[in-house]
Amino acid sequence: MRFLLCLIAVLGLTFPTSAKQVETISIAFVSQNVEHPPVLSNLIEPPDDLGVQGALLALQDNNTTGRFLKQKFTLETITLAEDANLQQAIDGLIAKGHNLFVLDLPSVSLQSVLKQTEHQDLLFFNSRAPDNALRQQACDIRLLHTIPSRAMLTDALAQYLVKKRWKDWFLIQGPHDDDQKFATSLKASARKYGAKIVTEKIWNGGRDAYRSAQAEIPLLTQGKDYDILMVADELGDFGEYMIYRTFDPRPVAGTQGLFPTAWYWTQEQWGALQLQNRFKKQAKRPMTARDYAAWAAVRTIGEAATRTNSKDFATLNHFMRSQQFELAGFKGRKLSYRPWNGQLRQPIALTAAHSLVTQAPIEGFLHRYSELDTLGFDQPESKCKEFIK
Repeated sequence: MRFLLCLIAVLGLTFPTSAKQVETISIAFVSQNVEHPPVLSNLIEPPDDLGVQGALLALQDNNTTGRFLKQKFTLETITLAEDANLQQAIDGLIAKGHNLFVLDLPSVSLQSVLKQTEHQDLLFFNSRAPDNALRQQACDIRLLHTIPSRAMLTDALAQYLVKKRWKDWFLIQGPHDDDQKFATSLKASARKYGAKIVTEKIWNGGRDAYRSAQAEIPLLTQGKDYDILMVADELGDFGEYMIYRTFDPRPVAGTQGLFPTAWYWTQEQWGALQLQNRFKKQAKRPMTARDYAAWAAVRTIGEAATRTNSKDFATLNHFMRSQQFELAGFKGRKLSYRPWNGQLRQPIALTAAHSLVTQAPIEGFLHRYSELDTLGFDQPESKCKEFIK
């Protein structure tokens, strides 16, 4: 208790008078399950509560601080099937008075919500869709992103590989649309940081993944010399089979091998272990990037309400986007939102399956305002120049 009182004093917060009524800040969390096609590799089945567990943990954090300021945070959660009427659910939540939404939705569904929802006094947090287009061509003033863009992920990977002088890349791309998007982002990051795609091929393995991998990967990766094999396989169809099977002894990176992510269980510094342990106690599993993005969205609302001591939508919305806003995200740096496209600035972990390798931005990649803006779309690159009016 004494620690919390000291913390509140340091933050410059004041206790409300006893006459003040408890103010309720309501948040809606909307998720959608999507059926994925069968894959060749033996994947661990993903949990059915991705995202929502992060939001629930953040709700606890918000209410721990909120009770001293007579603020109460509530979370209404909805998980929909792929064929459910998503827009009807969103409209129903708006009719109930919700104006703060955390959307754990795939890109197509998210863009549909933005297009069909006419209300303007709303704030949507994108905690799942990494599509670069949502930060460039499909900008929306009502949308903030707590999940990193693919550009942030591939830029983080490119910085590290260029720093290591592994500049010649052999790129193998999967057959799915998301694989193509990741590969396109990898190519852009290569151009940005001075790496080179020396060979590019499409994976089209047979149904027997193990036999195909043993026979085809050595042939597939034979040819021009290269420093590292880059894999674009977001679904996890074949990427794991590339490791230790290349013709030449080369490391693997991209969506498998050494991969970039917003959050992974190997992160333990800067208080992350405490967050990991609390999450694992609650959810009975490790925290994922989607969980972290949902946690960051709900915590953003809580931080804004604490700092402004207000529940007013306009006040909260303005403060979240301001230069005064900072979120302690257990990543060694204060996090904030880019005013030109609503993306949460954040370090990116570069990790293998059981070892955190490093965290980007990598030392030596400088920026006039924040090194975090070397990851993803910087303001001069942004096509969302009228995002903040």
